[in-house]
Order: sequence, then structure tokens, then C-alpha cells
Amino acid sequence: MPTQVANLTKTIIAEAGLSVVANTLLKGNDMAATFDAAVGMPTDLFPCTESMLVLMGIDDSSSIRFVQGNTEAVRDGYNLVLDALKESKADESILITTSCFNTGVLMPFSLLPDAVRMTPQNYNPRGGTPLFDFTFDLLHTALAKTAEYEAASIPVRTITVIITDGADCGSTRHTAADVAVLVRDMCLKSEKHIVCAIGISDGETDFDDVFEQMGIPAQWRRTATATASDIRSVFEVFSKSVVRASQCATSFSQTAAGGFATP
Repeated sequence: MPTQVANLTKTIIAEAGLSVVANTLLKGNDMAATFDAAVGMPTDLFPCTESMLVLMGIDDSSSIRFVQGNTEAVRDGYNLVLDALKESKADESILITTSCFNTGVLMPFSLLPDAVRMTPQNYNPRGGTPLFDFTFDLLHTALAKTAEYEAASIPVRTITVIITDGADCGSTRHTAADVAVLVRDMCLKSEKHIVCAIGISDGETDFDDVFEQMGIPAQWRRTATATASDIRSVFEVFSKSVVRASQCATSFSQTAAGGFATP
């Protein structure tokens, strides 16, 4: 692994208060290329004294296209989140990164004025659903970026969302149990991480069961019907949750305990 992510992983293992199992999984997880693509804004350019990291993981498997209008609804919903965050009072302290399951990092960690909107050119669903591998890497990224900023004495809170329309299909490095180890350590052993997941119904996947196996807290699990209006609605719910969590440390803790905001 390149020096940066290797050193940050050492910092996570030494200082994040995670379990021995989580540390072992992180140490063996080679996601250097993923982190290099997502790393974005360095600490010396960050304009605020504290940071809220928002990590969005979007399913871009081919099945998204199978229901007419769903691809457009995901794009619209994602752009709705950007617009809502830009209007929030904490917009200057928010860094956001977006990655897709198959095509990788759409946008490295960026301030909201520089956020990349979704278009037909940069979001064109295709490929499989490596849900567990992708989620583990995204959480590793959250921990690494947290370590980077905390090393520069910038307090950090994070909220990570996974949005998928199917169960895992294609993961080769990690299991649901691996993901659960990270999620539970991050959410239960620290008051600075929220991990949530949204399923877009495919008519057969029990998303509540899948997300439970991944360790996602019950209050942070949501399933939408495969309709454009419901997909946009769950993105709206997420945006309201982020805005609420971004106000201050107390608001973050209250949001973490309460779960998704009311649309």
C-alpha cells in the first residue's frame, strides 16, 4: 500500500478504539487506489475548525436500468441532496465524496460549492452489486479521512450512506459479517460516526435482513419502492438527516440515536 493510506491505517489501528477483529480486517484490506481517488481536499486547505464528512455509496448495477425511470430518479435524488446541503447553515464545514459500486469514485472529498452533480455521462448503471466489498472500502475510507483530519487537529464527524437495489452479488474480499464488525465498532464505540443504508426494492430482496447482517442500526435502515417518487423521497430523507446532524456535536448525537429524519 502507498505510504499515505498505510500510515493512516496504522493511525486508525492505534487510536480509533476499534476491536482487534476490526483492526485485523483493516490491516489486510488493500484499498489504496480507492482512497487515493477519494482523498480530495488536504487539511491545510480546509477553511473550518471542524469537519462533517459525508460519504455516499451509490449502486450503479445494471438492474437499476431495468425499471423505467429509476436511473433518472437516482440522479435527481442525488442532486437533491447536494442542493439541500448547500442551503444548510453548515455547508462550509461539510466535505462530501461520492462513489459508485462499479465505476468507482465519482467525486473526491470536496466542499459543496465544488460538488459534482450526477448526469447521464457520469452515472450510467452497469455491472454487478459487490455490496460487501464496496461498503467495507467506503467505511475504511471514512476512517482514514477521519484519521487524516484529526492528525491536523480538526475534529471530525462522519455520515455514510449505502444505496442499493439488490443483495450482494460479486464481493470476493469481504462478507456481511466483516462489514458488521466495522459498522458496530464505528457506531457503538464512537460518537462521531453514523452508517446508514437504503434499499430500492427489487421485489425479492429482504433489505432489512441484508442490512441487519451488515450491522446497520435499525433506525438507519430504509427501503423504498422502485418508483421515481419514492426513490427521490428517500434521498430527501437522507438530506434532512445530514443537515440535522451537521449543526453541532449535540445535534449529531441526537440524530445518531434517532435515525432517519422525517421526510
